Amino acid sequence: MYRLHRYASVLRAVIFSGLLLTATTTLTACGSDDDPARNRDQHDDEGHEGQEQLLRLTADELDEFEIGVEIAAPGTLSVAVTFPGEVKINQDRFAHIVPRIPGFVHSANKSVGDVVRAGEVLAVLDSRDLADIKADYLASLERLELADATFRREENLYQKKISSEQEYVAARQALAEARIAVRSARQKLLALGFSESYIVALPEQAEHALVHYELTAPLPGVVVERHISQGEALTADAEAFAIADLRTVWVDLNVFQKDLDLVREGQPVDIVTTGGQIQGRGTIQYVRPIVGEDTRTAIARIVLDNADGRWKPGLFVSGSIAVDAVEVPLVVPRSALIAMDDLVVVFVQTSEGLTPQPVTVGRENETLAEITEGLAPGTRYVARGGFALKAELEKGELGEGHGH
Repeated sequence: MYRLHRYASVLRAVIFSGLLLTATTTLTACGSDDDPARNRDQHDDEGHEGQEQLLRLTADELDEFEIGVEIAAPGTLSVAVTFPGEVKINQDRFAHIVPRIPGFVHSANKSVGDVVRAGEVLAVLDSRDLADIKADYLASLERLELADATFRREENLYQKKISSEQEYVAARQALAEARIAVRSARQKLLALGFSESYIVALPEQAEHALVHYELTAPLPGVVVERHISQGEALTADAEAFAIADLRTVWVDLNVFQKDLDLVREGQPVDIVTTGGQIQGRGTIQYVRPIVGEDTRTAIARIVLDNADGRWKPGLFVSGSIAVDAVEVPLVVPRSALIAMDDLVVVFVQTSEGLTPQPVTVGRENETLAEITEGLAPGTRYVARGGFALKAELEKGELGEGHGH
């Protein structure tokens, strides 16, 4: 009996060993590291993951692509707000020319676009009313001269007890009235724009000149409007010309209600026309204290130098006002930021070549951007020309000396 039990135990051990060997062989056949197909797939995956986009460019090629390389460093990031606006004529240097007296256009000497000097004649009118005013002035001068002579004679006679006091007083009163008449006639001429020298020389003028009234330019500038023609009858308040001194212009920015606390007089403003063709810089001279009922905006006005005539009234512009400035650990030009495969990258320069490096962008303004991750200070990166590098990578036909 004992031998029978021992024989059964040995038999079970042999059977179990056979099953284990069979299972081990099966596992080895299915999952061995020596399997060529498995090794080949694994090698392909590792090769794909290790693949790196890289451009190897010579110094000449960098110049050809206009690549600008800089060193990543801290910087100051200005926070700015931008407002729409328009270039306008400087109303402090703008004049509407009216005759001040009715008359007929004898001649019109200037047209729209003509450059004029202060005091230059724009047109000449023939005015009967002006002739009457000049005649009154000349007559008052004659009466004053006569009254003065009469008074001197009566004064002399009165002192010699030849003339009565009543006659003396009457002569003195007539002289005073004559002086008042001269001043009144003279003031009428001054009100019409005649100078003191012109009035003094008036008695020497020829009679036919008494009807002529010259419209003159009160300031230097350009004729921007003309509303008269030869022979036309003008009223005293008719607008004949408009002259603008365009050596300076206004730039009126529309400041939104929510931004009024950020804008104040004396702030510098960067101004650019729509499309970016013309750029300039000025200072806010005036902030209108009233918000427009229709637009709900206030006006911030810049007086801009325009000696070269670039800023044409009517141009639409935008003005950027720096309202804050912060120091950031790393700042790059926005031209360095390139969009690739749903990522923002910066091309960095290594010993191997140029390669795109994904970065995280923080605060931005119109020209600069803060980098919070992906780029270390001191790294050489492409600040300009990154789009050309992206295009080269996307073409995939870089030739000898290039690689990716």
